[in-house]
Amino acid sequence: MAEARIMVAGEAGQGVQSIGFILSKVFARGGYHVYSDQDYESRIRGGHSFFRIRVKDADVGAIDESLDLLLALNQESVDLHREELVPGGVTIFDQEKVSGVQGNGLVAVPLGELAEQAAGNRIVANTVALGACLGLLDYEPDAAEVLLEETFGSKAGGANVTALHAGYRYVRENYGQASPLKLQPGGSQVGLLLNGHEALALGAIAAGCKFMAAYPMTPASSILEYMAAKARDMDLVVMQPEDEIAAVNMTIGAGFAGVRAMTATSGSGFCLMVEGLGLAGLTETPIVIVDGQRPGPAVGLPTRTEQGDLQFVLHAHHGDFPRAVLAPSTIEDAFYLTLKAFNLAEKYQTPVILLTDHLLATSYQTIPVFDFRRVTVHRGDLYQPGDDHRPEEYLRHRLTDSGISPRAFPGLSEALVVTDADEHGEDGHLVEDARIRSSQVDKRLRKNSGLRDEISAPLTYGAPEPEITLVSWGSTYGAVREAVDLLNGEDIPVNMVHLSELWPFPRETVAAALSQGQTSYVVEGNASGQMARLIRTETGIAPAGKMLKYDGRAFTPAYIADRVKRKEVSPW
Repeated sequence: MAEARIMVAGEAGQGVQSIGFILSKVFARGGYHVYSDQDYESRIRGGHSFFRIRVKDADVGAIDESLDLLLALNQESVDLHREELVPGGVTIFDQEKVSGVQGNGLVAVPLGELAEQAAGNRIVANTVALGACLGLLDYEPDAAEVLLEETFGSKAGGANVTALHAGYRYVRENYGQASPLKLQPGGSQVGLLLNGHEALALGAIAAGCKFMAAYPMTPASSILEYMAAKARDMDLVVMQPEDEIAAVNMTIGAGFAGVRAMTATSGSGFCLMVEGLGLAGLTETPIVIVDGQRPGPAVGLPTRTEQGDLQFVLHAHHGDFPRAVLAPSTIEDAFYLTLKAFNLAEKYQTPVILLTDHLLATSYQTIPVFDFRRVTVHRGDLYQPGDDHRPEEYLRHRLTDSGISPRAFPGLSEALVVTDADEHGEDGHLVEDARIRSSQVDKRLRKNSGLRDEISAPLTYGAPEPEITLVSWGSTYGAVREAVDLLNGEDIPVNMVHLSELWPFPRETVAAALSQGQTSYVVEGNASGQMARLIRTETGIAPAGKMLKYDGRAFTPAYIADRVKRKEVSPW
């Protein structure tokens, strides 16, 4: 099985992300499966960053802790990451910026000098490094040439192509046999190479979302940027208002008018949206809110990953009203679960929250081309004038057995659509009558029964008769699944129970899934075991332990498997 684990590392501003992304695309176009993640500091310039790429001729859904090839653009990168190389691993480094490195597997390349000679500008030194990497792998640079011209245009692309070949030739001539690791294009591209927020934005567009308002906040900014870039071609209205409060209220206005609408933020921005969340709940306005989680509280670690907002989004706002909470597990899942979010929002006329995180948002993966036969749009119970629905008798908040009132759009029929941010009666006008208040609360909460039926059971995978069950949710899926394979490969019977549809909580199916194993550990990226607590609250089952990570970095399969074998889990 062909596999390569590559890291590009350097200082912010050195083009680390550009090299990493182009390498990922080169391998994807060459027929390989790719998974890539990014780590960078919250600075405009300066600070250490790296881009890890895992290339394989089989499906891959997580990063690996070990490296076969380190492409180091500065001294700090060598000092920090050389120990992560496997025996026989190779380090390509800029000999103008790195010194004092000894040992085997060293490939010194004068990146700046080669860039000056080839293109007359040291700014393309990172492209020389890209060529050096491909040269060491004996990977033909044709696909990289095309990508450079696609990325930078014909003029700048030409200079970059020249720099690419300079790095490629230098390594082939001086270090042709330095690495036993060789890759060759294996065929046509296996699918799409996307990150999680690109897939989510595409899911929103496929679902018929026509309006987005958001204030930029890492990692959710990428959704706003993607939607804005597609606005002209896809006939979208994309707004950047003055803050998150305005963003959620504009989204509510669009949803009330009948437009499929979305906003996106991170945890601290969601704090500001909570009053708007309650407004959508009381007025029964369908909206989709994306919370791209990052470590908190306050500003926390803006460019790292965490799963710390689960309990917050379940209970945000005072008072009781229905909501659904979904957390995509993979980049492919981000597309399809976004479709479901919009359908649930309109069918039940209530807010739906999509929980992503920095890992899912910024990681790239090769995924199958989307199956558009699975794309369906359900707009819910819409008002239709007739013998039993006369316009002058229209009641926006009519009491029904399901809790769902037929929805009319303001100005699009003779029906008068009235609602209010105060408690209201069936006609939408504010009231203070105790009986009417209770009836409207009960009406809204009756939607939970239907919503609960829409929530899919957790996914189970692994040993049919496990001794240990790993419970996970959201973006930890790929790492946990591979850890299960690693453990079962060592004759440790393990399975996983993974949730991506979190609320209303699927208590019966989760309880049944947990009954399969003797011991259950919850694996999640926060400090307090928020999913573990939710499971105990909803099912009465207390997991045996918690494997928690809250340093801003993602789980890896080896990290999980190692702690299971050592029984290094926190007790409940």
